[in-house]
Amino acid sequence: MQPIKNQCMLITYANSMGRNLGELEQVLDTYFSRELGGVHILPFYPSSGDRGFAVIEYDRVDPAFGSWDNIRSLSEKYLLAADFMLNHVSIRSKEFRDYMKNGDASPYRDMFIRWEEFWPEGAPTESDLMALYSRKPQGPSKVFTRDDGTEVRLWNTFYDEQVDIDAHAQATKDYYNRNLKHLASYFPLIRFDALAYLSKVPGTSCFFVEPEIWEVLDISLEPLKGTGTQVLAEIHEQYHIQKAIAEQGHWVYDFALPLLLLHSLQTGRTDRLRHWLKICPHNQFTTLDTHDGIGVVDAALLMTDEEMDQVCEVVSARFQEGWSQLPKDVQSRFTMFNSQIRKGETKAKVYQLAGTFYSAMGEDDDGYLLARIVQFFTPGIPQIYYVGLLAGVNDFDALVESPRDVNRHNYTIDEIAARVQYPMLQRMYEIMRFRNNYPAFDGAFTLDDTLENGLLDMTWTKENYRTTLRADLRTKEWTITWVDEAGAVQQMHS
Repeated sequence: MQPIKNQCMLITYANSMGRNLGELEQVLDTYFSRELGGVHILPFYPSSGDRGFAVIEYDRVDPAFGSWDNIRSLSEKYLLAADFMLNHVSIRSKEFRDYMKNGDASPYRDMFIRWEEFWPEGAPTESDLMALYSRKPQGPSKVFTRDDGTEVRLWNTFYDEQVDIDAHAQATKDYYNRNLKHLASYFPLIRFDALAYLSKVPGTSCFFVEPEIWEVLDISLEPLKGTGTQVLAEIHEQYHIQKAIAEQGHWVYDFALPLLLLHSLQTGRTDRLRHWLKICPHNQFTTLDTHDGIGVVDAALLMTDEEMDQVCEVVSARFQEGWSQLPKDVQSRFTMFNSQIRKGETKAKVYQLAGTFYSAMGEDDDGYLLARIVQFFTPGIPQIYYVGLLAGVNDFDALVESPRDVNRHNYTIDEIAARVQYPMLQRMYEIMRFRNNYPAFDGAFTLDDTLENGLLDMTWTKENYRTTLRADLRTKEWTITWVDEAGAVQQMHS
């Protein structure tokens, strides 16, 4: 099992680079053995929905993807990360099925949050509902019918195939203990998915509620004590939340970087981006793209609402241009692509932008490559979504199945073999190899904040090693300089 290392990391589904884990390993070994030091495999367990995130059980690898032998083989070559859903389970899980069958007599009864028992008065007040951080227009609950015909309303934050669980219940603690200890035997890094929604307190937003969040995090961490496995908190929200988690010594995501970079490359300004680079945590995984799209709420307070809206308008217009070419019957099935969030009494806002980062940039090779280079120089470990690794475009054909699949194209081995030859990507892979191997990236980071707006100067130094990125985001020109082992200055540039 490879340890956590400061090298570029892939994030992919088990069947998105080839048909299964075996073909994924073949692709990595053939094309990316020097470009990637780690792989985050999105949920590969038996699941009933949400492309793996409605996990039925963690004990098995979905046979369609392979087996634990495939996971073990990958772990010998690459740092591996996996997901664990703290907040919910599949309604097809044995725990939930037992509750549906046996009702209050089920040993898992307290694992699930009865809506009327959660609220002191048996139901939320209007102010309670308005305070909720809600992912669904109808609110975070759903009525389920037990086998005996009894209807129960349970907490349901996300999709119909998922049901929330109570971290304080002993059945949940046992569930965490059993599954997390098993995963820790394969993975040195586990992503805690939807962590912030686990902190539920009546009368609050029920999202990252302090001090409740620290209590449920401690419960979740308990099974990992002594295993050496570390956690990566997955939370999409304002940066102060990421900093609070990072200050506790845990890995976090830099979900703010994508929108900040889009803003810089659209406007030629670097003031917002430079401010973030000065204050961002260093124990983070940086991103430009994810399986859910491009984060928007994450850049709040780092950009003005008007600046965020401007970026969203440009990206959405590019998306709409491609979508408008689809047959009318396909267009009519989808009225909204960008996911939204409602916080308290505020109106719903864009939560994430649909589509790939390459398409969001108008398929501009120069801009895309520069965005990746800035990511590689940003403090943290670069994590690259598989579609971004191949500079994939929006897959509008996938909208026939689901609007969420527009940036989830499954590549065949032949498609990958052809795509990796693309000149811009060949350049990107060269810089990834440099990023993985140059010692200064394990040293100290400095940013020159005296330059005029539009310019960027990022430097990493360790002992006699030093590398600097100088870039002009107005012209998209850049230069990377570094000192080699002999003390000579080397350079590559746009």
